[in-house]
Order: sequence, then C-alpha cells, then structure tokens
Amino acid sequence: MALCIAGKTYRFRVHNVGISTSLNFRIEGHNLLLVETEGRYTSQQNFTSFDIHVGQSYSFLVTMDQNATKDYYIVASARFVNESVWQRVTGVGVLHYSNSKGPVTGKIQQQVELGRTPKGLFHYGSINVTETYVIRSLPPFRINGKRLATLNGISFVNPDTQIRLADLHHVKGAYKLDFPSKPHDTTPKMDRSIINATYRGFVEVIFQNNDTKIQSFHMDGYAFYVVGMDFGLWTESSRSSYNKWDAISRSTTEVYPGGWTAVLISLDNVGVWNLRVENLDRWYLGRETYMRIVNPEENGKTELPPPDNVLYCGALKSLQKE
Repeated sequence: MALCIAGKTYRFRVHNVGISTSLNFRIEGHNLLLVETEGRYTSQQNFTSFDIHVGQSYSFLVTMDQNATKDYYIVASARFVNESVWQRVTGVGVLHYSNSKGPVTGKIQQQVELGRTPKGLFHYGSINVTETYVIRSLPPFRINGKRLATLNGISFVNPDTQIRLADLHHVKGAYKLDFPSKPHDTTPKMDRSIINATYRGFVEVIFQNNDTKIQSFHMDGYAFYVVGMDFGLWTESSRSSYNKWDAISRSTTEVYPGGWTAVLISLDNVGVWNLRVENLDRWYLGRETYMRIVNPEENGKTELPPPDNVLYCGALKSLQKE
C-alpha cells in the first residue's frame, strides 16, 4: 500500500526486473507524467498507462488529484500474453489517500492505453553516421545438437581469456573481429565473433526481430538514441521514418516480433561492451556479442589499467595472484 496526501505530487520509479515478460504499469484514475528513463530526462508527457519492457526503468510524477472517497489500484500486468497468463501474473498494489473513506472497488481492467515511445531532449540529427550494423535474430534452433539462439547466424561462445586482457597481453586467437555487419543466409554456427567498432564513430544499429516474441536489447557502457521502430523488414528507405529530432537516449530498447528498431550510438567510451538480448530464455542460448572500441592513440586518459584484483584465466591463468 502506498500512503499519499491529497494535493501532493510523488515520484514513482518503476523497473521491469523480470527475465522475459513486458509489463503495463498504471495507477487507476491518475495520470503518469513521464520525466525520466534510465538516468536521462525526457520531454514530459502524460500517460494513463505505460508499457515497460524487460530491463527498462522509468520515473513518473503522479499528482494526488482524485476524490478520496476510495482507494485506487496500482497495477503491473503482463503484456503480449494470453488471458489465462494475464490473470495469473498481474501484480496489484493500493494507492491510499490519507483521508480515504473506503477501500478499492471494482475489477482490475487490462491496459487502457498502449504504451507510447518517450521523447528526449538532445538534437542529434545532423551527425553523420559512420557505420551501419543490421543485427537479425531468429527463433532458436539446433547447432551441433544444442538448442541455441543467434545474432546474424552466430551463437556467441564466451572466450576462455577475457577480451580486453587478451589485447593488453597480446594473446592471439582469443576472439575474432569478424562479426558480420548484416545478416547472411549461411549455416548458423557457434563462435567468438565480436564487432570491431571505431572509436568516436557514430553508428547506426538496426535490431531486426524475426523471432516469435518481443525482445529487449541492451548495450553495456552506452546510451543510444532510439530513432525508428516498425513492423516488417528494415530497408535503407526505412530511414525516411526516423525521428531525427527528439528520440530518447537509453541503454535498453524493445523490438517487437516481426519488426525492427533502429538506434544511433556515439562511440566515445573505450572498452569492450556487451550487446545482448535481456530476455534470459534467449540470452543464455547465445544471443549476444561484444563491441570492441579502442582508442588508437591511447595515452592512459581514455582507458584505465586493469585493477590490482583482476582475475586472469585462460591463456593468462599463470598471471593470477594467489
């Protein structure tokens, strides 16, 4: 139960920390004023309900402006599931005015408004794109007898030696810099392929979801601008529908089944960063890769050395301190 005082405004920070299911959040009878997502301010918009996908978080300002004759439902219900599942997994709380005269009444309704895309405040549309990656996901299938999930036909295998440590110690063959920039109709495989990105580049990444379920994609170390989203196959002409003015900057975005989502990323953070699906039933099957970003003129200012307690393994296990 959330105890509130009539006339006051409260901040509700809502996270979807689940592993597979999108949620619709709402507070009966109250508007949700969206003000932040994943640490970034948004253009303020009012909603009566909002879809929150796996790994995403939002802040809403909610004003206690309703009649205190009763309490109100706070609801988080599953999206894109059948009715029996919806009824079984709906989370319910109560918004209680300090001067409330009665309990909540009536049945819990399904979402009353489809969640829309939030808007950001930074204008990035004039920056030239330096590289484009179209990353396709398909339903899981068997590779060498194992049920696996892929990105561009590759199910990622974690290297025995950490990628950046392999660079620093000149270990050859720990990983491959051959992740394809677009999908090819080749035989799927297990591999250690990662993206060789360019420091200070401005890249376009299209997540093409040819799987059967909605997915959330996340990139460590970065926020990106979500500029486009639609159903069908992405083509170069799809760029005409991009939002080049006020897309939100965030680190996790949803991609609907049979659709695509386009993001723009400014590569100003040196390192090796995980790019993955947040839905655990696909991630653990290999639906991930890494983006390697190295400053060719590194002088110790854009990348710190490994900490004293770094763990060495694989080809570098002999360096491990007791």
